Amino acid sequence: MSLTSKIFRLYLDYRLRRIDHFRRHPHAVQQAQLKARLAAGRHTAFGRDYGLSEVRSIEAFEKRVPTFDYEAFKPYVERMLAGEKSVTTPGRVGFYARSSGTTSDRSKYIPITRHSILWNHTLGMRDVVGLYLDAFPQSKLLTGRTLTLGGTCFREGENLVGDLSAILLHETARWGMSMRAPRIETALMPDFEQKIARIAEECASQHITAFAGVPSWNLELMRRVLEHTGKRHLLEVWPDMELFLHGGVEFAPYRRAYQELIPSDGMHYRETYNASEGFFAAADDPSRDDMLLMLDYGTFYEFRNGDQVVPLEGVECGKTYAMLITSDNGLWRYEIGDTVTFTSTDPYRIRFAGRTRQFINAFGEELIVDNADRALVEACRKTGAVVNEYTVAPCYMSIDHQGAHEWIVEFDVAPDSVEHFAEELDRALRAVNSDYDAKRRSTIERQHLTLVEKGFFLRWLQQRRKNKVPRLVPDRRIADELHNLLHKNK
Repeated sequence: MSLTSKIFRLYLDYRLRRIDHFRRHPHAVQQAQLKARLAAGRHTAFGRDYGLSEVRSIEAFEKRVPTFDYEAFKPYVERMLAGEKSVTTPGRVGFYARSSGTTSDRSKYIPITRHSILWNHTLGMRDVVGLYLDAFPQSKLLTGRTLTLGGTCFREGENLVGDLSAILLHETARWGMSMRAPRIETALMPDFEQKIARIAEECASQHITAFAGVPSWNLELMRRVLEHTGKRHLLEVWPDMELFLHGGVEFAPYRRAYQELIPSDGMHYRETYNASEGFFAAADDPSRDDMLLMLDYGTFYEFRNGDQVVPLEGVECGKTYAMLITSDNGLWRYEIGDTVTFTSTDPYRIRFAGRTRQFINAFGEELIVDNADRALVEACRKTGAVVNEYTVAPCYMSIDHQGAHEWIVEFDVAPDSVEHFAEELDRALRAVNSDYDAKRRSTIERQHLTLVEKGFFLRWLQQRRKNKVPRLVPDRRIADELHNLLHKNK
């Protein structure tokens, strides 16, 4: 083992002790996180607006500071973008993760401080490695490199703006590249097709033991690697490959495709929850399919169920909550747009349940992303199918037709029959969602399937400069855009 690896393992041992501490003392750790955030925020413009110097408790904090979504918080972000210092966090913020809103193409700029890059996002990835090595002490992970497929970033005035992954790569390049591939110049190439071609050329001969990123983009990269090398599967390219760190979307629909690409019982898949707003959770137990909520990363958590907002000690297992954060990125009681379901409160573990606006309730069916993903996995299991991507939209009622859902689906492996797939999908949806089942017996038809060719969603994502397909959309906006693209291609 190299000296670097030995030092890294000593550090990981230290972090495992800290993780064990917040597992055992979650509420005290969260109170300390809020205290630190209040101390940092008192002398900012936001702190003066809401009298943070007078806040001494969680209850006082909840009474004094309102909750925010992006639109409500945007005036503070615009002041930071213009270069004003100490708006919502001490000093000047020079990094912004940019994304479009859930319901429009208007860009959102999520502030990222240099402190959070080191002690939130990057700390999270280091802890993921530590938790993995703790579970698999015989691992050879540190003998090789982790292949990271990131996005792009660019300068807007004095600010660095772009995908979170690209900003992290850009800011950690000097000390992180000894354990990571490809070269930073390759990793930050703006054109996706050129980037994955270059990565395939550059990394096929390197010793890669892990890779990380969004499942859809990495699937395309891995196929390009096989095309470049002429190999049958990835273990012929990288024999010591053992870990995929994934996040951003539910992995279950992609699992079978990855198992075919990497036919090994020794391959491990570990979920992380690293959003633009912060690193929040990571898989810590290989026998479970949930994630440990990380409590000492500079974030104070609150959770909304309906109109009730509670701190961590107020959550209940089995309930789904919208997540609010107060963080060292300068976000205050900010609703990030994600929902999570608690699977354990000792320690606190969660599953990502979807976006607050990614659901369909056009007919009272209350379909959420978790329902759709689970039903899709079951339909694939029953019919031998493998799905690359999908999105769902309502088909509204008319005088002549009942309502329905349209599923626009791209198969990697086609089912034994499309009709069988549709039947199994409908059956599974009704099994996982009683409201959907009730509406199927009264007001809505079985889902309508629209099939698209391989690569269709990837082309659409590249046109929109996105890396995630919206799963459930409560209107026809995305579906109509996809149909227009289908017609253009004919």
